[in-house]
Amino acid sequence: MAEARIDKWLWATRIFKTRTIAAEACKKGRVMIGGSQVKAARMIKPGDVIQVKKPPITYSFKVVQPIEKRVGAKLVSEYMENVTTPDQYELLEMSKISGFVDRARGTGRPTKKERRSLEDFTEPEFMDDFDFDFDFDNED
Repeated sequence: MAEARIDKWLWATRIFKTRTIAAEACKKGRVMIGGSQVKAARMIKPGDVIQVKKPPITYSFKVVQPIEKRVGAKLVSEYMENVTTPDQYELLEMSKISGFVDRARGTGRPTKKERRSLEDFTEPEFMDDFDFDFDFDNED
């Protein structure tokens, strides 16, 4: 029966850009099979369902055929099936909508455009519209 290392398979099916990143994700506990974290050397076989945490969502992929050589993007569907639930994609959309308010840790300082958008969103509009002249000097 055909088997492949999980880090090589994740790289070959283009889930991760490099094999090093795939192995690192396994090491950090972001790759799971059947709810348990796996090491990069774990062998996978057809039918395994792999969960990959890429914040803010968890992707699920079913192994159709294990491979260790990288393939073109058009051929990826022959080797895996995306079984990610729709509610995970809703989480992704929600995070895109509220993207600049809740900045991810480590993304650095906001750009000038992001800062202005954030200030427009958080500051009340009516703060600059006071037409009152308070005269505290004339106390009768």
